[in-house]
Formats: sequence, structure tokens, C-alpha cells
Amino acid sequence: MKETNDRRHHVVIVGGGFAGLYAAKALRDAPVRVTLIDKRNFHLFQPLLYQVATGGLSPGDIASPLRAILADADNITVLNAAVEDIDPHRQQVWLDDPAPAEPLPYDSLIVATGVGQSYFGNDQWAASAPGLKTVEDALEIRRRVLAAFEAAEREPDPARRQAWLTFVVVGGGPTGVELAGAIGELAHGTLAGEFRQVDPAQARVVLLEGVDRVLSTYPAELSAAAAESLRQLGVTVETNTFLLDITAEAVVVRDAASDALGRIPTRTVLWAAGVQGSPLARRLAQRGAAELDRQGRIIVGSTLTVPGYDNLYVVGDLAHAAHQTGEPLPGVAQVAIQQGRYAAGRIQARLQGRDVDAFHYQDRGNLAVIGRNAAVADLGRLRLSGFPAWLMWIFIHIAYLIGFDNKLLVLIQWAWNYFTRNRGARLITLRDDEQPVWATAAAAEPAPSRQRSSAPV
Repeated sequence: MKETNDRRHHVVIVGGGFAGLYAAKALRDAPVRVTLIDKRNFHLFQPLLYQVATGGLSPGDIASPLRAILADADNITVLNAAVEDIDPHRQQVWLDDPAPAEPLPYDSLIVATGVGQSYFGNDQWAASAPGLKTVEDALEIRRRVLAAFEAAEREPDPARRQAWLTFVVVGGGPTGVELAGAIGELAHGTLAGEFRQVDPAQARVVLLEGVDRVLSTYPAELSAAAAESLRQLGVTVETNTFLLDITAEAVVVRDAASDALGRIPTRTVLWAAGVQGSPLARRLAQRGAAELDRQGRIIVGSTLTVPGYDNLYVVGDLAHAAHQTGEPLPGVAQVAIQQGRYAAGRIQARLQGRDVDAFHYQDRGNLAVIGRNAAVADLGRLRLSGFPAWLMWIFIHIAYLIGFDNKLLVLIQWAWNYFTRNRGARLITLRDDEQPVWATAAAAEPAPSRQRSSAPV
């Protein structure tokens, strides 16, 4: 990296998600120099990724360039790069610059790289069951879902056609519920009348959850309301059900109550269960500078700093912060935003010779949308479901979108989709060297199995 004569306190922020971006924004008028590093050049509004995955929105509707967001902050430099290593002893960050690489020194470091998808030791499932963490994930899911309907239109065998029309979503948390509900709406509403050989309403959406209810972190009555809304959208909710295997033609599951095995013929499996810390967390652990929990998140103290390093903050989904309740805080946007602002405020306070209290999360409630006019809201004493919760979900998400143009575009598109039931971003995108999903699946399938039909579970 280039040498600089700027002697202001240098804050390096790794990650431009909610935590990193809000930390940077909180430092825009501070007497510090800030370098924000992200391997992508945009901030992504992750809560709406499922809408991209089901053709409701385009990627540009929920993403904003980091440079544009911070253009008026003269003390902030944005670097489009990946961080390969951190040396907390020498206070240096190593980027993926071409050799000879030089480290980037820092006075305070905020690590906000988020988490990735965890397959619980079955990493071979990743190719068959994409998760939903990035724009690329969302576009891949959109491609697979829409291509499955196209393949069903061409398939003469009834059993094989139904396999194409069966979508299995693994994980009954907010992401899984929202994704399953959106696919149900797509099949039973948006695609009606667009095919000639198949009826999209015959699609079967199966949501698998290992515990006894979906949205298990919500109050029981809201979980029940969410499950009922899913059923009205044609989603089959299978609780107390564990995934054992994924093949090219089906998933194998086990019922926890009866211990019975089942087989669900399907061509499309989507993953919404489990997270794991970023490779950077593992690198810090290898250096002996951090302790990780079972999910690979970094355990931090009450000031969101790594024990032994009072200038090394870990915030957002990557942080295991359990000092408040004894349990780690949930990986939601509100936690990340508040933690990012706290880290920025504590850095400024320390420069002024002041100390600040431990981080305290202000829980403003949780929201999950299931489909048209259907959502659940847990606001502490106030618990809502149905249309009121859905309206609240819409306006809260619009409020937190970055950039006026994105707010306006999403609001207009949602209004259009609401009245027309149309999802205009239903594009199947392929690289020049890439085959359609149906062709890839047919090539991978053993020849004998193409001649036999299988009854669904």
C-alpha cells in the first residue's frame, strides 16, 4: 500500500455490509482517517435477496455502490479488495494485492465480514443446494427455479415432470420461510397461464425444519400463523424432519418422531439452514488472536473487542456477543447496525480520553414475510400477523434501503407486483459456456433411472 503523511488515527473497516457501512457513516465527521475494504464494490441489502431469487426484484434494486454512498465523506477511502490476513500484533492488514504486497497499517480495526453458509460437515451438498447469502447465490437460485418450470414443460413423463415441479427448501428460519413463500406465490400466482403443457400450480414446495416449528425464535403463536400462511400458499411444512442426503434425483429425509426414512423426488433443493464464520475468522484463530464458537464466529467481550486487543472490534454476524443475555445476539440487520455504530462511537470516545459503557442491544422486534398480505411481527408485547404485519414489513424495509433511488424503485415495483401479481425480473441467465439446469441434470443422471418413475413421499 502507498505511504501516507496523514497522521490522523487510522480506522480500517473490513466489510461493507450493515455493520461495516454504518460504522463508516458514523465516522464520516470524526477526526480520523477511515479505509473501508470490501471484495465487492457495493452494499447489499441482504433481507431482500429472496426477492431477487424469485424474480420480484433485480440485483441493482437492493444494492448501492459503496463509493457513491460515501462520496461526500472526505475522510473515507474505499478499497475494492479482499483481505487475506490480519496481524493484530503488528496492527497490519494484508490485501490480495499483486506481489510484492505491502500491509495496510491501522490504529483501530473493525472486522465485519459476516458469515457464510454452513452445510454441517456435508460440503458436498453445496453444489446441489445453493444458499442465499450473495447476489450470485440469488441469481443461481432464480436460474434453477425458473429453469425447473421450463424443464417440466418439456418433460413427457408424469413422475419426472412432478420431480421438476417439486422444490425443497431446507431450513425453517426467516430466510427459508420467506423463500418458500415466494416460490409458492410464483407457482400459484405469477406463472398462471404462461405454460401450455404443465400447470405451475401443481408445483409442490416442501419446507424442511429439524425442530417442532418454523420461525423457532419467534413466539409460538406467530410460528403457527406463519405455518398457516405457508400452507395457504401451497407450501408443505415438514417439521421435526432432518435431511440425510441429496442426490441428483431426490432428497432423503428422516422423521425425528418415528425415525422413519423418506424420499422426496426433486430436482431443486435450496439451502437456508446454518451459518459459519468467514475464513478471516479462522485465520485470526490460527494466529492465536481469537477464540471461535462452534459456528466459527469470533467470541468478543462486552465492548465488542477481541480479548487482549482493545483496538480490534468484531461486529455484525461474525461476532459472538453473549454478554447481554448469555446467548449470542441474532444475526439480523438491526444488531449489525447498532454494533457498527457502537464501535465507531467507542473509537471516538477513546481518542477523547473517555470510556463508554458495554454494548447494549436495543431489540426493536423481528419481522418475517410469508407472502402477499402475510407476515409476522414480534415487537415484544405487541405481536402481529397477517396484513398489518405485512404493511409494517414493507415500510420498515423501504426505510432501511440505502439510497433514495432504490427506495423509490422498490416501492414502485412492489406496488406494481401487488396489483398485477407480476414478477418482472424472471430472467434465466447463463454464461456462454454454461448449460441449462435441465441439461446438466439429465447428463448427470444414470441412464436406467431415466426410464423409471418414482412416487413422491
